Amino acid sequence: MPIFPVCASSREKTASIIAMSSRNSAIQQFGAEAAYRLFMLLGVLVRLMPRALSNWSARLIGDVAFGVLRIRRTLVEHNILLTFPDKTKKECRRMARQVYRNQAENFIEVLRIPLVKNREDAERLITIDAGDFIKRTRDRGQGGVLVSAHFGNWELLGLCVGMLISPLTIVVKRLRNQKVDIKINEWRSLRGNRMVHTHNSLREGLRTLNSGGLLTILADQSDPEETFFAPFLGRKTSIVLGPAFFALKAQVPLFVGINYRTGKGRYTVEMKEIPTDGLTNRKEDIEELARRYTKALEAYIYRYPEEWFWLHNRWKRTRPAEDVDGV
Repeated sequence: MPIFPVCASSREKTASIIAMSSRNSAIQQFGAEAAYRLFMLLGVLVRLMPRALSNWSARLIGDVAFGVLRIRRTLVEHNILLTFPDKTKKECRRMARQVYRNQAENFIEVLRIPLVKNREDAERLITIDAGDFIKRTRDRGQGGVLVSAHFGNWELLGLCVGMLISPLTIVVKRLRNQKVDIKINEWRSLRGNRMVHTHNSLREGLRTLNSGGLLTILADQSDPEETFFAPFLGRKTSIVLGPAFFALKAQVPLFVGINYRTGKGRYTVEMKEIPTDGLTNRKEDIEELARRYTKALEAYIYRYPEEWFWLHNRWKRTRPAEDVDGV
């Protein structure tokens, strides 16, 4: 009877697949654990270094990532060329190299977060012009939405604004490495800020705003929901609507907050209110407010292009096929 050998063969294949899956899972777990241990070791070493030495190390790491490892270099240079068509390839390559140096410096600064222990430490890193932001939110006992981007050093921005102005509730995405994710969120929360993962952001975000808190969202990356498309740096792509929804739903002011490097490891923070007068929480008004803060973020990227995180595949979700040019 042929049925029995067929079943036996099927069982053997199933067992083989299960065994292979188990081996792959074990390899992935080993790799994740090794990456976490390396991350923690680097943190210890970096925090033992003088800041000037760690910044020099970041520059070296950035040059290696750009020139030797070439991590996403083709993507970065391609997007910079498309965004700045008036610049030569040599100018765009120079800009791209600085992007890698800046991102390496950001990584080093994340490892140094536990060393930022008080207001004096924060003030040595960042200068903030936030008078209007404070008057419109904290001084009124009113909540507010702070829209930012993967620009400058966004981790230091959240940490220092939380220490110098008022604790923030920050919406974050989970990292693939669970242990690294837990550790980074632990560091982010050391001085009073609270982290909320995206899947809990609706409930926790509205709760924060309704209780007079400050909600921070990075709104420069592609929206996986693909519900709204608009121009960004000259090309139509999906735009994050979350900050607009929260601000209009809770009827609180919305600010764009950006920091950029001013030399010697220091940053300047600028905060600009985005008008919401006359807007309601209708779909059309939410989209209009999203356009407004997207344009504000664009202006900073055009002004300081080396500060933005060009390694993200920002235009992987392009406009819907049914759209037409200019619409």
